Amino acid sequence: MATATEGLLEAAARPAKQDPAVETAEEAKEPAEADINELCKDMFNKMATYLTGELTATSEDYKLLENMNKLTSLKYLEMKDIAINISRNLKDLNQKYAALQPYLEQINLIEEQVAALEQAAYKLDAYSKKLEAKYKKLEKR
Repeated sequence: MATATEGLLEAAARPAKQDPAVETAEEAKEPAEADINELCKDMFNKMATYLTGELTATSEDYKLLENMNKLTSLKYLEMKDIAINISRNLKDLNQKYAALQPYLEQINLIEEQVAALEQAAYKLDAYSKKLEAKYKKLEKR
């Protein structure tokens, strides 16, 4: 019996032939308590770094938006000033046009009179040519 027990012990002590289709499992060992503490500290430090980076990026985005809003506000103020100047100049121009309106009406009246005078001159010219033709005709007789 002692030999049978010794044979089993020897068989267990000898490495068994590995069958390629059979996998062997190893016992899962828990890491030491100090390793877990170090890993937790490392994880928390890296998470803090990550979150700090995320918050910094978000903060920078808000600063950029703030700067863009300030620039846009300045541009709108410039555009407002330009619009006010254009409005003022347009009012001045309308006042000048209103002041010139009587003179423009006089120019239109003079232009109409000149056109009428021109028509009268054409009629007078045509009449004088007829009269000249009659005079020449009477002179030949």
